[in-house]
Formats: sequence, structure tokens, C-alpha cells
Amino acid sequence: MNTVDRLSRLIAFDTTSRLSNLNLIRDCADYLDSFGLKPWLAYNADQTKANLFVTVPAANGSTEGGLIFSGHTDVVPTDGQKWLSDPYQADIRDGRLYGRGSADMKGFIASVLAAVPDMVSARLDKPLHIALSYDEEIGCLGAPVMIGELQRRGLSPEYCIVGEPTSMRMVVAHKGIHTFRCCVHGKAVHSSLTPQGVNAIEYAAKLIVFINDLAGRLKQRHDNDPDYDVPFSTLSVNTIGGGIASNIVPQLCEFEFDYRNLPHMTPADIVGPIETYIREVLEPQMKVIDAACGIEMKHGENVPAMPEAEARLLHDLISRLVEDSRRLKVAYATEGGQFQQAGIHTVICGPGSIEQAHKPDEYVELAQLDRCDAFLRKLIAAYSC
Repeated sequence: MNTVDRLSRLIAFDTTSRLSNLNLIRDCADYLDSFGLKPWLAYNADQTKANLFVTVPAANGSTEGGLIFSGHTDVVPTDGQKWLSDPYQADIRDGRLYGRGSADMKGFIASVLAAVPDMVSARLDKPLHIALSYDEEIGCLGAPVMIGELQRRGLSPEYCIVGEPTSMRMVVAHKGIHTFRCCVHGKAVHSSLTPQGVNAIEYAAKLIVFINDLAGRLKQRHDNDPDYDVPFSTLSVNTIGGGIASNIVPQLCEFEFDYRNLPHMTPADIVGPIETYIREVLEPQMKVIDAACGIEMKHGENVPAMPEAEARLLHDLISRLVEDSRRLKVAYATEGGQFQQAGIHTVICGPGSIEQAHKPDEYVELAQLDRCDAFLRKLIAAYSC
């Protein structure tokens, strides 16, 4: 089965993050079993989702070291999107393959699976590994479970390629993602008696303005990195809700914000100033009216950045195998930071454009799949005796 056929098969599994990915994982496991390989699964807590990991050993039987091809199996929802074709049936037209996950990132997985016969027949100097994860789209939840199982089994791959869509260019670093939820607890009163209440929306607005001002200060820092497509860490308030009626001072307002940090920065760089403003400025004003009022801030998604690794051999190898040898840094995040934290030097490189990810009529160009296939053939040859 070639890459296009394999991708069509993968797209037909609806692996939206809210659903199980087990049917896809079992299908891939059966395929790998047919080559005499021994994939193993690492499940989530309720056994409804699984990671898959398999090793193609070196010619001498060794499973030590080597390189991982990594991809996430989950996709984002299509709810509310208008597609010209069924998002879960591959549709080829005008040199493009349309379908949910075609770019992000089942195209890479399909190319890797289609290359398994070449991996198995090659005389590998070092092993090649395939890692398929769950729940990347909702916080990179699956990869740490898989990495933990790798460590428990005593496996120590040296390198990893995460095949997110980069148009087959090499990404050597990316930002982290941290999300936060703020719950502003005020005091409800009739809107004719506003001095007796604490308006939760009003205090949420003050905090949002502070966060926006902080975002402006991040933009002006001296240690920003011009090599990134967005060269500074960013803050963005993206959801908000509060109030129950136009004549009631609102008791509750909740909002969420997103922090995309450069690798040398941490959540503490923004949490500290925000918490200080809450505790020293906003809450004292609120508690003058009612001591029960206050603001809670909870950390949600926590996806580490991927700093550029001291991995010259890996970078040099990939740069020889791709058409564009530039070493890019990007604002979006992947599971690469988690592999890097585990001591596995990682690059991001895969078919398709990140601009197509999550959109209606998501597609990958067939030419991109061809380039990925050629890249994998050359890489397998580079890993062969």
C-alpha cells in the first residue's frame, strides 16, 4: 500500500481528540505485525486511547540508540466547518489530498508506514523506531506516557523526527504553550446598587488590560530571538464569559489566556507579575466590599518549548536530505519539547503546510508526500550499513 492509499486509510478513522484512537492504533499494529515487528502500546488512564511504539532493529539485532519517527494520531474537530467533501474520506483533486488530518499530521504517518518494507529489508546500522501518540491536540498528553514507558523498558533512542507539517523544511526549535484560566469572584447585587457589589466583569477587564500591557513589554525585551517567525513571547486572552442578566452586577467572570514562550523563558516570567497585580492591587480593592471576593488563576496546558539542541550530526544529516537546508524556529509547539527534555535530540520535519492545519478543506499536496517519501528513502539509506 503506497503513501496515498495509506493516508486515505488513516483519514477514514475519525480520531478527533474527544474520541478513542484505538481502531487506528490496532490497524497500524496489525500492519506492523505482518512484517514480524513487535509493536507495544501505552494506554491512557481509562484505556480508551493508546500510544504505539515499534522498533525496526539494526542488522545485528540491536535496539539501542537510533532514530524515532514520531507522529500524533489525533485530529481537531470539524464542528461548524463547511467542507466541500467528507472530511473523513480522502478526496484527491488538483494535486492535493483533502481530509481531516491530511496535513496535521497523518500525511507523515502514512509516509512512514509506507516506508516500513524498506526499513525491514535494509541492513540498518542503527535501529529505526516509529512512535504514534494520542491527544497531542489537547495538550500533548500522550507523549509523556510513551516516553515514560520507553524509559521503563530501558530504551534510549538518540534522535527523533517529529513529522508536523513544515513543508519538508527542518525546524530546530519552537516555543512552548501554557494556558491559564482566571476565575474572578465578585459580589452580585441589583444593578441599581452598584456600590454595594463587586463587579466580576469589571475586575476581569482590569486584569485583561494588565495582561495585554504585559504582552507589550514581552515584545520589547532585549533577549528576544529574531530567528523565530514571531520573535518574542506572546500573551493572548482568547475566551471570556460572565454575568447572567443586564440588571445584575455579575458575581462571576472567567477568561482564558495563552502564553507562547521562547525556550529561554518560563511561565514564572508572566505568572509572577500577574499574581503580584492580583494580590497587591485588585484583590484589596475587591475585599473592601466583601472579604469573600477574589481571583483564582489555574495553569492548564503545559507544553515545553523545544530549544535548539547541540545535535550537529542530526542537523547536518537532515540538511543534506531536504531541499531547503535552513534551520528554522517557529511559534507553534509540538511534542518535540517533550522528547528533547527526555534527552532525545529532536527536529521537526514533515509534509504539508501548518497553514492548512485545523482549517476546513485541510489538504496536503501530493508533491509534498512525494518529497517526504524520497526523504525517508534517503534517510533509511543513510542509516544502512
